[in-house]
Amino acid sequence: MVPRYARPAMTAIWEQESKYEIWFLIEAHATQKLADLGVVPESAAKALWDWWKTDPGIDVAAIDAKEAVLKHDVIAFLDWVAEQVGPEARFMHQGMTSSDVLDTTLAVQLTRATDLLLEDMNALLAAIERRAQEHKYTPTIGRSHGIHAEPTTFGLKLAQAYAEFDRCRDRLKAARAEIATFAISGAVGTFANIDPSVEEYVAEQMGLTVEPVSTQVIPRDRHAMYFSVLAVIASSIERLAVEIRHLQRTEVLEAEEYFSPGQKGSSAMPHKRNPILTENLTGQARIIRAYALPALENVALWHERDISHSSVERFIGPDATITLDFALARLTGVVDKLLVYPERMQKNLDRMGGLVHSQRVLLALTQAGITRDDAYRLVQRNAMKVWESDGRLSLLELLKQDEEVTAAMSEPELEDKFNLDYHFKHVDTVFDRVFG
Repeated sequence: MVPRYARPAMTAIWEQESKYEIWFLIEAHATQKLADLGVVPESAAKALWDWWKTDPGIDVAAIDAKEAVLKHDVIAFLDWVAEQVGPEARFMHQGMTSSDVLDTTLAVQLTRATDLLLEDMNALLAAIERRAQEHKYTPTIGRSHGIHAEPTTFGLKLAQAYAEFDRCRDRLKAARAEIATFAISGAVGTFANIDPSVEEYVAEQMGLTVEPVSTQVIPRDRHAMYFSVLAVIASSIERLAVEIRHLQRTEVLEAEEYFSPGQKGSSAMPHKRNPILTENLTGQARIIRAYALPALENVALWHERDISHSSVERFIGPDATITLDFALARLTGVVDKLLVYPERMQKNLDRMGGLVHSQRVLLALTQAGITRDDAYRLVQRNAMKVWESDGRLSLLELLKQDEEVTAAMSEPELEDKFNLDYHFKHVDTVFDRVFG
C-alpha cells in the first residue's frame, strides 16, 4: 500500500489492529456456540466477552513479537489473548484450524472493502449522470480510429460511461456475494472436531455465508473472480481516463481537468496544463489489473490445502482494494469538475468542411436510384478533395458542383443532408435506456 494513493476508511480495514479484532470476534463467537452446545464451559465464553467489554485494545507489537519467536501468527495471537483473559482462554479454538480464522477474516475484510467500493461507485455514477444530463445535447464529433466519424453529443459519451460503470456496479455486487463466504470446518474441512452449527452461528454473527465444501480453505476460484472484477472496473476507469486525456490534447481541447488556482503544470514550462489526474488513473488501472493474475494462479492449491496463496493475498487484498478505492474517488472528482468547451467542440465539428455528413449523402444517392458502389465513388471523390485541403474546401459546395450528384439530388435536398440536428433525434431514447 502506497500512502499517496490511500484513503483512511479503506486503509483502516487492512490495519493489523483491525485484523486482530476480527480474529478475536471469530474465536469468541465460535467459543460462545461451543458453550451453548456444552462442548466448552459457559464460563469460557463469558471470560472472553467480559474481557472484550473492557475495551482493552489490541497490542499489535506484543503479538508480533510472539510471532517472531513462534513463527505462527494465529498461535501468537491465541497466546497473547490467553495472557489477557486467563485460564478460561484455553477453550478458544476448539476443533478449529488456522484457516478457519484466516479465511474468515479475509472474507470479512474483502466484504467491508467492497461495501466502500460500492459507495465509491454510487458517487461516480451520480457525478457522471449529472454531467451527462448537463451536456445531453452538446454537439461534438464522434471518432473512430481516432479520426472524425459522425456527430454525437458529449452527453452520449458520458451516458456510455454511465452504462459501463453501472454494469461494473452489478459485477461488484456479485463479487461481494462471491467473496462473503467462509468456513469453520476444522482440519481438511470434515468437521471432525467441531459441529457445523458453530460455522452457521459465526456466519450469522459476522454477516457471511457458509462455504458448502471448504476442504479447510475457501476455494480460491471465488477470489479469482473477485479480483478479476476489480481488474475489469480498473479497465473501465482507464477507458474514461484515456478519453479525457485525448480531449485535453492541445489540438483537440474539447474538455480538460480542472486546473486549480496556484497549480503548476511543469517545472520548466509555465504554460503547461497537463492531464495529470487521468494519467495517474491509467497507471493505477495497470496496477489493479496486475493483481488479477496472481489471484487466478492461486486457484490451483495442493490437495485439500497449502499456503502458496497466503503470501499473495497479503499483497493483493489490501493493495487492490485500497488502490481501486482511491481511483474511483479520483475519477469522481475529475468528472465532477471537468471543464467542458462546447465552442471548441463545434469548431472541431466544422473543421473538416462537412465531411462528417458524408454517409447521409451516400444513403440519399442510393435512395435516388444510384448503385451503392457508384454513390460511394461520387461522395468519396469529393470528400477526398476536402480532406486534402485540410477542411478549407466544403463538401456541400463540391457536391453542388458535381454534375453526377446534382443529376440525382437537388441543392435543397443536398443541404438537408448537412443538418446537424438530424443526428440527435434519438438521444432521448438512449438516455431513457441508460438512466430510465
